[in-house]
Amino acid sequence: MHHPARACGIDFGTSNSTVGWLRPGEPILLPMEDGKPTLPSAVFFNADEDTTCFGRAALAEYLEGYEGRLMRALKSLLGSSLIEGHTEVHGRALGFRDLLARFIGELKQRAEMHAGRSFDQAVFGRPVHFVDEDSKADLKAQETLEAVARQVGFREVSFQFEPIGAALHYERSLEHEELVLIADIGGGTADFSLVRLSPERARRSAGNDDRSADLLGNAGVHVGGTDFDTALSLASAMPLLGYRSMMKNGAQIPSSIYFQLATWHTINFAYTREVAAALQHIYRDASARNELDRLSRLISRREGHWLALQVEAAKIALSTAASTTLCLDRIETGLAHTISDHDFVEATHGLVDRVASCVDQLIQQATITRDQVDTIYFTGGASGVPQLRARIAAELPAARSVEGDLYGSIGAGLALSAARRYG
Repeated sequence: MHHPARACGIDFGTSNSTVGWLRPGEPILLPMEDGKPTLPSAVFFNADEDTTCFGRAALAEYLEGYEGRLMRALKSLLGSSLIEGHTEVHGRALGFRDLLARFIGELKQRAEMHAGRSFDQAVFGRPVHFVDEDSKADLKAQETLEAVARQVGFREVSFQFEPIGAALHYERSLEHEELVLIADIGGGTADFSLVRLSPERARRSAGNDDRSADLLGNAGVHVGGTDFDTALSLASAMPLLGYRSMMKNGAQIPSSIYFQLATWHTINFAYTREVAAALQHIYRDASARNELDRLSRLISRREGHWLALQVEAAKIALSTAASTTLCLDRIETGLAHTISDHDFVEATHGLVDRVASCVDQLIQQATITRDQVDTIYFTGGASGVPQLRARIAAELPAARSVEGDLYGSIGAGLALSAARRYG
């Protein structure tokens, strides 16, 4: 390109977000926070200072102990019934649509500040399925995201599948044609595209962004890094708080509160008066009083996000280590729990099976043989989970595995798409 593109590409992710802008001789991804191209998809409403902050700063203020509300995994609201609801912030109701608008508006503002110009047009990435097996809910999720984008000032908005964005970025490195399985496994979804890529095919599509002739198929499933967090939390952390313990009458303690605390976008629901009343009722008839005391302390101190961050850190550590230790002194002095990589594999085997099944179905639908696939291109933070990557590779034993920019490939590819669509 001889001139900067008119439009930007936005990867609004469950865990991290990026903005790409194609311009001559410059990095595609714009700096979002502290010189880094990623902005964690988190918002903290600081009640002590009556301020709002985003990204790493949001997580830092929460962990420093300021009173307030931390919201994370915001993208998970799309396609769910929660999007029509609201939460309480600083004593006032805040609609979840407006919450998304605050974060996406912040992305736009930071991108424009670093670009030194405004952006009226954007290509947003979207998963293959916002919602599994529900086309109406899926369409509504995209329409909601488009409405939010227009609300914050984008006049023209279009969408590109996230794995296709990653494919466009990977194609820039190729010297010959490959049949590639793009494996984009982010915080909320696992998305796959089978696509033929080559320098020649890239040149032919340079002016129109139409790659339909090269695309053999798309598939996706609503499984991502936050689901691995939830599974690991339920298997390792929540039993320390009474999960699956018994009542005196022989029944198991109700599990709903544990699922709320183990799931990023529902943690704040565990702090309601209704939950506190239910916990008091359960406590009277429970056997695991010590564990429920820990649960009560966690909830009263609103430490749910802190615990989720410890579990997330353990998940990341287990990608390279044989074991790691959850240190939970903020719940109880000296409380710790060691988790092995085997524990992690056992906790997540159902999720891995669902993702592998999605890949298998895509291969069958594309009517190709498995040995025809040349490359598996991994992108998205959760693609670093060893058991998941190994299982996907086992589906295509003849293909070589390539690791892309786990957090930047999609945003960079969306910027390429934006330049082709809008000039």
